[in-house]
Amino acid sequence: MKPSTPPILVTGGTGYVGGRLIPRLLAGGHRVRAMARSPERLRCRPWGSHERLEIVPGDALDCDAFVSAASGCGTAYYLIHSMNAHKGRFADADRTAARHMVAAARDNRLSRIIYLGGLGEAGHEGLSRHLKSRHEVERILRAGPVPVTILRAAMILGSGSASFEMLRYLVDRLPVMITPRWVRTPCQPIAIGNVLDYLQGCLAAPETVGGTFDIGGPDILSYRDLIQIYAREAGLRRRLIIPVPVLTPWLSARWVHLVTPVPAAIAQPLAEGLSIPVVCRDHRIRELVPVAVMDTRQTVRTALERIRQEEVDTCWFDGGGSLPPEWTTCGDADYAGGTVLGGAHRIVLEGDTQRVWSTVQAIGGANGWYFAQGLWWLRGVMDRLVGGPGLRRGRRHPESLRVGDGLDFWRVVALDPPHRLLLLAEMKTPGDALLEFVIAPQGPGRVELKMISRFLPRGLAGILYWYVLLPTHRWLFEGMLRAVASKTGLAVHSGPETAGMSSAPECRL
Repeated sequence: MKPSTPPILVTGGTGYVGGRLIPRLLAGGHRVRAMARSPERLRCRPWGSHERLEIVPGDALDCDAFVSAASGCGTAYYLIHSMNAHKGRFADADRTAARHMVAAARDNRLSRIIYLGGLGEAGHEGLSRHLKSRHEVERILRAGPVPVTILRAAMILGSGSASFEMLRYLVDRLPVMITPRWVRTPCQPIAIGNVLDYLQGCLAAPETVGGTFDIGGPDILSYRDLIQIYAREAGLRRRLIIPVPVLTPWLSARWVHLVTPVPAAIAQPLAEGLSIPVVCRDHRIRELVPVAVMDTRQTVRTALERIRQEEVDTCWFDGGGSLPPEWTTCGDADYAGGTVLGGAHRIVLEGDTQRVWSTVQAIGGANGWYFAQGLWWLRGVMDRLVGGPGLRRGRRHPESLRVGDGLDFWRVVALDPPHRLLLLAEMKTPGDALLEFVIAPQGPGRVELKMISRFLPRGLAGILYWYVLLPTHRWLFEGMLRAVASKTGLAVHSGPETAGMSSAPECRL
């Protein structure tokens, strides 16, 4: 590509699809500008420092930021869509963000917008709220002056996708399934690799400008068929499936929430999307963008292989999660917004920083939390029962972390290897909670590991929550410090011990 070629704007770059599209575009020689609410989530990716990548901060709900991010770009990929059913105003957010995309494209005279939407007949009486919202986004984008290419997909299957993870855990854990009637409804899944093929291929196919196209794999299947295909590829026995008429998408989502890592808020729109036929009616894209589409068996086989090899590039929870709360940033007095409660515990080991860091960054997921595993399990079950992520979400990779990763019921919000890991709690609590690991040299041959907890309570319930659990937290954190020391094999020089209490957070995000 010539240096003067305008960059391609990618929105939703921290999401499942966007996080895989960006490196593809870079490998194809394109200049890319990625807009993200949390730029650090992109900078820590393997391709985050690529010479042809520019990362800019921006929120799709901030029109000025959106217009600024699109300045000087040529094509824009619009990959933004809310899947969280708990956010009752998701349709309003989608509508606002789409209008801002139109304004950014108009004001910067972009050549085109490429949008990934959803399959499903717009006039179908059973169309879910989320599919209705996707069709509304299409209408808003098409109403602007910039031509739009719309690709409509049904279920996207790939390692780490929400649809695949829901399927994987259901089949792995349930030899007998009582299912809703929609397990018989036809759908046309597509491999994530083929979705990326079509998204990228549209750039080289001017005939796709302004068009709407259905994309899908070669197989039209029911969810019952998918279950049996997965079971065979995973080496499991054929599953017994019993459809019943009483399981609504709402009830199905709650069941999925209890059995799989996918929360009900995500499972519900997935289930609703399967309640009506979602198959390709238009096959023009096959001629305009020739792609070697993968059948469902190969797609499942490839996804399982990548999981076994621990090569999952992006996960369904990558684009989600909360941003760090405002009280963690500098500039406000320590009482701004409420009193931040905190405590710290430390241990000094005979050894080097890197060895301690390797153990700390491997915490959680299948590795566990090193101490009081039963207590962590119980907390995870309680969190899952009240709608939180629990421990079942696990982690993307067993040994490495990056900013934005989900880590059981935490989210990585800051990372400075090999010295610092900061986690934001996404479990259900009456307040905002942070857990920080800090590793610092303490003279020749010694290293200090400190665990710092901070909590901004919401109301009296939050204050009671903190003080009732304070003795447990002290026992737990000091036990974890001993367990980390044991796991590293390093001798303990001093501690663990309390390292002071604080009502003010440090400003180091």
